[in-house]
Amino acid sequence: TVFPISEAMAEEVQKANPGVKVTVGKSGTGGGFKKFCNGETDISNASRPIKPEEVDLCKKGNVEYVELPVAYDGLSVVVNPQNTFAQCLKVDELKKMWEPTAQAKVTTWNQIRPSFPNERIGLYGPGTDSGTYDFFTKAIVGEEGKSRGDYTASEDDNTLVQGVSADKGGIAFFGYAYYAENKDKLKLVAIDGGKGCVEPSEATINDGTYQPLARPEFIYVKKTAASRPEVKAFVEYMLAPANKKLISEVGYVPLPDELLTEVQARFQAGKVGSIFEGKGSQVGLTLKDLLKQEK
Repeated sequence: TVFPISEAMAEEVQKANPGVKVTVGKSGTGGGFKKFCNGETDISNASRPIKPEEVDLCKKGNVEYVELPVAYDGLSVVVNPQNTFAQCLKVDELKKMWEPTAQAKVTTWNQIRPSFPNERIGLYGPGTDSGTYDFFTKAIVGEEGKSRGDYTASEDDNTLVQGVSADKGGIAFFGYAYYAENKDKLKLVAIDGGKGCVEPSEATINDGTYQPLARPEFIYVKKTAASRPEVKAFVEYMLAPANKKLISEVGYVPLPDELLTEVQARFQAGKVGSIFEGKGSQVGLTLKDLLKQEK
């Protein structure tokens, strides 16, 4: 998930510093942490906070790390443009639609809300190996990795877009950036997390009002590597407010300058460990509050 950000930053750093080579590899968050905790990499990208078992893995590998939020994403729920009724959905309604017990039982829209039409629901979503799937199930169903299995799953977001855009009763979820690229084919659904209907946008993702589907994206920097001038320069470049445009260009939401200042201070101080205390994905918490709590 975070690969496009690091790739864009690495290209620019290498242009400005011809003698420096930044190698950016691609894998899932879990696979990245395995390499990182084994001492194979200097920086690990992550679309979720480090999990308890990964904290233990890094301890075993004697790898201390500095956790740095670098951007935001807001998982977006979308429907077919012909759908005129599902303009806002409550978390409980999404849960009713996606929880494991819904399989073969919840098949029409009026089962979600009586005022909705008696039309078939077409469910589309990322596969079960996806970090997006993990976060969505944690936020909506209440347990990571648990959902009904009778939906059209694909790791290719384009397949999900095509599915919903061709299915009048279709509904899907994926990253905000991908919705933004396909606005003409999809209709965004506002989410009511208990404080009214809110649509994902750069503003609502940044200020934490788009809940519970806003999430931060991270890099984890090996403490011993951070003292090397080229690693330090790369991380500082990534966190510089002047380079936020690169994050926007690859389709994510930059952190506000106020928060970036806090993250920069965290890096400069070499603050080891996770503000999430190794608990993994947590829903409904803002980075601003977590960083303040830690002081």
